This record gives sequence, C-alpha cells and structure tokens, in this order.
Amino acid sequence: MRRLCVFLGSNAGHRADYAEAAVALGTLLAREGIGLVYGGASVGLMGRLADAALAAGGEVVGVIPRGILEREVAHKGLADLRVVGSMHERKALMAELADGFVALPGGVGMLEELFEVWTWAQLGSHEKPCALLNIAGYYDRLLGFLDHVVGEGFMRAAHRDMLLVADEPSALLARLRAYRAPQVTKWIGREER
Repeated sequence: MRRLCVFLGSNAGHRADYAEAAVALGTLLAREGIGLVYGGASVGLMGRLADAALAAGGEVVGVIPRGILEREVAHKGLADLRVVGSMHERKALMAELADGFVALPGGVGMLEELFEVWTWAQLGSHEKPCALLNIAGYYDRLLGFLDHVVGEGFMRAAHRDMLLVADEPSALLARLRAYRAPQVTKWIGREER
C-alpha cells in the first residue's frame, strides 16, 4: 500500500480519544512508509492527522477545493497541497491517489466521502479497501444500522463485510493489507458481477 486516504472531521469532537487516534494513525502511516491523502485542512482532526504524519517524516498530500482554501483553513505546512474546483473533483482526485480508504470520526461530509468510495467498490469500480477506525465506539450505531440493511435485503453480507472495522490503527492497517475484494454482484439474486 503506497498511499491511504483518510476521511475525518474538520472539527475535533468532544473526546480526546479522537485526536489521539488521529495522531496515532498519522504517526503509524509515516513510520510504515505509507503516504497520507486527506482533505488538506489545518483544523480539527484533519489538522492533527496531517501534523502527526509530517512530524514523523511522512508524505502528506492535501486535496482542497478552492472555496475552502479561500476560507483560510488550508494546511500551510504541506509540500503537496492540490487545489481543485469542487468537492466532486476533490473526491475523485483523492480516490485516484489512494490505495485504500479509512474514516475516523467526523460529520456528514466524512460519511458522504466514505459511502461514495464504498459504493464504488461495491459496484466493482475499484477493489481498494474501505475501513472505519471505530474510536471509543463512535461507529457502533452505524454498524448496527448496516447490519439491519443486510437483514432487510438491501445489501449482501459480503458487501457489508467489505467495510473493515478496528478500534486501533495498527489492527486496522493489518486488515487493510489483508483485504481481498469479494467477487459477487451488488444485486441480490444475480450471480455474476
């Protein structure tokens, strides 16, 4: 794995655990020689992640839409900050640059980014792993809902299992490295992909 894209909050949240996990993941990626691709901001968990990766000597690629850059939240310490015209361009470039995707705690923007790349994987557009770093049980209710989606017949269990989950960075990295995409169609009742 050459680069990992991380989706996470531009706010810090209320728990110190979230920032500690962002720092731990950024440090681990740098130590393992895995580049970081992220949203390019200096604020919230995003800033903590990037600062940790940079401090540990890692490669950090920020991708930020011009409108957000103009609000002065861009990380000024990045050697590689790519400015794009829209959120759509941001997500496409981040996906192109990365070999896998991880979500830390964040809000609806982070969820939208993760769900889009996971949907692309489910449709067979890529075979890159998608994962949640489930800090302090942040995603427990979402994971329960996804199990409900499977139980109600709107998703195959194999596709639910595509979303890897761990509660600490090194365990998640091991799961990402071991990932193999399922070879089953998205549509229930059809056998070919």
